[in-house]
Amino acid sequence: MEAYLRVNERFGSDDQYPAQRRFEQVDNPALESACQKISESKDKLAQERLYLEDEIRGEMDFEGIVGQSPALRHVLHLVETVAPTDATVLLLGETGTGKELIARAIHERSRRKERTFIKVNCAAIPTGLLESELFGHERGAFTGAIAQKIGRLELADKGSLFLDEVGDIPAEIQPKLLRALQERQFERLGSNRTQQVDVRLVAATNRDLEKMMENREFRSDLYYRLSVFPIRVPPLRERPEDIPLLVRYFTQKYSRLMHKKIESIPTAAVRKLTVCRWAGNIRELENFIERSVILTHGPALQAPMDELSYNSSYSLVAGTLKAVERNLIVQALKVTNGRVGGSGGAAVRMDLKRTTLISRMKKLGIDPAKYREPASGRPA
Repeated sequence: MEAYLRVNERFGSDDQYPAQRRFEQVDNPALESACQKISESKDKLAQERLYLEDEIRGEMDFEGIVGQSPALRHVLHLVETVAPTDATVLLLGETGTGKELIARAIHERSRRKERTFIKVNCAAIPTGLLESELFGHERGAFTGAIAQKIGRLELADKGSLFLDEVGDIPAEIQPKLLRALQERQFERLGSNRTQQVDVRLVAATNRDLEKMMENREFRSDLYYRLSVFPIRVPPLRERPEDIPLLVRYFTQKYSRLMHKKIESIPTAAVRKLTVCRWAGNIRELENFIERSVILTHGPALQAPMDELSYNSSYSLVAGTLKAVERNLIVQALKVTNGRVGGSGGAAVRMDLKRTTLISRMKKLGIDPAKYREPASGRPA
């Protein structure tokens, strides 16, 4: 306040001289530093707001984690265990298995859930720009740096940072990332001023980091820092009992988006989808169901099964197939309140003849009466 009064005494009133000129004339390092911090805070908030708006636009179709298989339940148990801590998590698994969903689940169950979740796809950003994207840069730090940029690491302060495809981080950037994780410090490109951050890191990769480490393509110290709590996300072929649930989920999703009324999914199609090889995992299955909904004209899903390839070397045991079929029938009976035949019965929903469904229920030991709710006013 004293500095401000001295400025007014020297230069006159606010009407005569703009505020910018008054502050430029003050030889006060503490005031200049405070002004700089305020300016940087405003820039950070503005960039964070823009980033969040982009995230909201990109995540309007955010998917839930669908499935009841033992493999998926094991993963979710690990998520519940590690989420309340600040431990670094490394998600391992093939492309399309839903690693980003698992990362978001960790964030949403952590103490940081009210703060920002920032994601970076390390494979999608050119090598020359990745360092700037992660750590930010100052104006003039390199050709084309016409303004200061806040990096993703700084945007994730007090929140979570998701580094997807972390195995694609260039060797020259790995030491700086390691320091940021260990010491929670880094410098923007073109700056000597150290930035402090408090970030919870979740990394993911579909590559073999241990083999890359042996080939000196990935730093061993960074690998051990990332793999504090590894979680392997299983491919779809290891959770076939989840495929019918995913098929129904994606059918409902895209039928709503396309304003179509699809009331049933043929059982034969579901059985074939269950034994199909999904090299692209859940992402490939979702794309196939979206295409199926587009092609459907009528109340039953019309899936172009001739487009799919089946893996003759991949055989599901009979018990698994029975479990899949049993789950389909039970779900249909729950929806129809135990009703088997008729226009609103389970047989119609499953696109089966009533006698065929009854025969299958007998083989599987399913009693439809167990799924009938008691009439109002009567004891169960």
